[in-house]
Amino acid sequence: MDFSVKPVLTGERAVLRPFTEADAEVMAEIIEDPEVVRFTFEPDTVITMDGLRSWYGSRSAQTDRLDLAVTDRGTGEVVGEVVLYEWDPGARSCTFRTLIGPRGRGRGLGTEATRLIVGYGFERLGLHRVELQAYADNLRALRVYEKVGFVVEGVRREVQVRGGEWVDEVLMAVLEGEWAGLE
Repeated sequence: MDFSVKPVLTGERAVLRPFTEADAEVMAEIIEDPEVVRFTFEPDTVITMDGLRSWYGSRSAQTDRLDLAVTDRGTGEVVGEVVLYEWDPGARSCTFRTLIGPRGRGRGLGTEATRLIVGYGFERLGLHRVELQAYADNLRALRVYEKVGFVVEGVRREVQVRGGEWVDEVLMAVLEGEWAGLE
């Protein structure tokens, strides 16, 4: 199994689709959002437009990860991304991450996008486990992950200084049997 197939996944509110280089400009706006910066990037990360074009333009060629644009089904606007990566074939597991920009928040798009890609991972790719890490102060994300079925497995205490404060990292996962029980 690999991630060479880049599906289009359609929900009631969101459509997940493969990225193109043209998505770099919208993603540049999204990743400049203070909340996205706070919860996603290392404090010293430098991002350039050329780097973003190269990154998003190359996502469809990656066979070891699945990066999909989260779009608003009604307008087609890109509002964020969802990613399955760190594929471990022996354990049939991978890591999940997402980021949703300001125009995609508070409307259920992130929750639906998470359900769509995690469901695809279990139902189509045969995953056994999907895990994630999130900062403990990212309450919006933690609520989404719990609503979708992720279970807290542990906390790495004071893993990083962010905004002058030490923050914990919450480790969460959902297993194939748990996912099947949610449907």
